[in-house]
Amino acid sequence: MRRIVIGLALVTAACAPRPDARSGAGEDNPFGLRGRVLSDPLAKPEFVLTDTGHRPFDFRRQTDGYLTLLFFGYTYCPDVCPVHMANLGAVIAQLTPSVADRIRVVFITTDPARDTPERLRQWLDNFDRRFIGLTGDTAQIAAAERAVGLPGADIGPRDSTGAYEVGHSAVVVAFTPDNRAHVLYPFGIRQADWANDLPKLLTIAWPGS
Repeated sequence: MRRIVIGLALVTAACAPRPDARSGAGEDNPFGLRGRVLSDPLAKPEFVLTDTGHRPFDFRRQTDGYLTLLFFGYTYCPDVCPVHMANLGAVIAQLTPSVADRIRVVFITTDPARDTPERLRQWLDNFDRRFIGLTGDTAQIAAAERAVGLPGADIGPRDSTGAYEVGHSAVVVAFTPDNRAHVLYPFGIRQADWANDLPKLLTIAWPGS
């Protein structure tokens, strides 16, 4: 299978991942983190999408003070998306409740035509029932991607069955409790890396925070 490089990781082309504008940023990592530390942290943006209960979800307000792991993907993705979610679900399940309860995983679909709120909920429940699924129209989702500094998704051509792939960012953006993103996690991050980093991300005193 053809492989392409994104940031620090190799990702399969089956999910058509996109190069990430911020994936190469940052050099210093004095905290022993396995992700890519950003030299210029990103403030948590404000946008409102729709959750799996058909309710408005104010991203900035409703994740305030949590370690928030944000990912853009789609439920029909054959590789990148389920691997990220499965790894996070497995590691968070092993954390103590006092740590796990301070983490929010937010999955925003890049395929709103197929990813209804009901499908998002059913798919996310395979990994962790606490994971938050969000959708909206294509303009709203594209605006959210831009607000995080990620490239917009691309809908691929349909095959003979009507199926298609979606090109999208392959990184998880980690907003720490100070409501800034200090670290990116490209595809290829393992469960051991998440187990190392998640507790640290809740306790690091970042410069300027």
